Amino acid sequence: MTSVLDSEKAAETGGITVRRLAGHIGAEIHGVDLSQPLDEETVAKIRRKLLKYKVVFFRDQRIGHAEQIAFARQFGELTHAHPHEDAPPAEFPEILTIDPRRYEQKYGESFRDRYTKRQYTYYGGWHTDVTASVNPPAASLLRAETVPEFGGDTTWTNQVAAYEGLSEPLRKLVDGLRAEHRFLAGQERSDEGDELSRRIKANLLVSHHPVVRVHPETGEKALYVNPGFTTRILGLSATESRKLLELLFEHLTRAEYTVRFKWEPGSVAFWDNRATAHLGPQDIGHLEVERVLHRVTLIGDRPVGPDGFVSEIVEGEEFRAVANVKVA
Repeated sequence: MTSVLDSEKAAETGGITVRRLAGHIGAEIHGVDLSQPLDEETVAKIRRKLLKYKVVFFRDQRIGHAEQIAFARQFGELTHAHPHEDAPPAEFPEILTIDPRRYEQKYGESFRDRYTKRQYTYYGGWHTDVTASVNPPAASLLRAETVPEFGGDTTWTNQVAAYEGLSEPLRKLVDGLRAEHRFLAGQERSDEGDELSRRIKANLLVSHHPVVRVHPETGEKALYVNPGFTTRILGLSATESRKLLELLFEHLTRAEYTVRFKWEPGSVAFWDNRATAHLGPQDIGHLEVERVLHRVTLIGDRPVGPDGFVSEIVEGEEFRAVANVKVA
């Protein structure tokens, strides 16, 4: 019997092998050194695997900020670190460092207790990166520098498979709907005077996106809502919107659409942000462990729905390479 790995090997040349990790999403790519420039053929192969498996992983990569940025640039132009990040690493404005110590330094020692769900990033629940922006990142690339011996895994879900798993009547319904996305949806706080709240208010991001997005490269339809940013479905009553979003959130995070990745130092994850959502670590908030990762994101375009609707800005501006962070 031919294994999945063997079948992928047979389809590749140049020493690259691919090992699938789950039924709907995820694969490890071996035989690529991300510290070196890649030829056009290798870049094209990695892109094809990314589009097919939605998230691909590389192990044992000994790279720093410069090499991570150089690798990512072979797939597109990079954004600034984050719409709310005013202090990326010196000389590397594209890098967003994910480290709980940084957030405690920026927002106070009580940050870990007050924002438990976000203690390892701006938001640690299920989300698609920066969909509050009218042009969310096309893809994200995350590199592990220091990770705990156990725990701290990240999980991704395939939103194309989730859409295809809906019944036909429900697909027809959501095909024509639009939703509001805003930064840290559903994370309202009573203390609006803290620094993080002031930062968000000074840099508002609110956009209207199609509930179903047509992928610009594959033509696939993907659910395009997520608990981290989607606040409501336009044109529905508050109750209808809440109930439908609850149904879609529960559906898109079903186990059969997901893959869970165990980080090691030197691991790199590269995911299609147009067709996935992901979940940060949920199991180490009570532990004194060190976890430091670095992310870059590729500039994306405005989502387009099956009916031709193109995403619209409500507040803020497009997410581009040049930072425009207002410090509250």
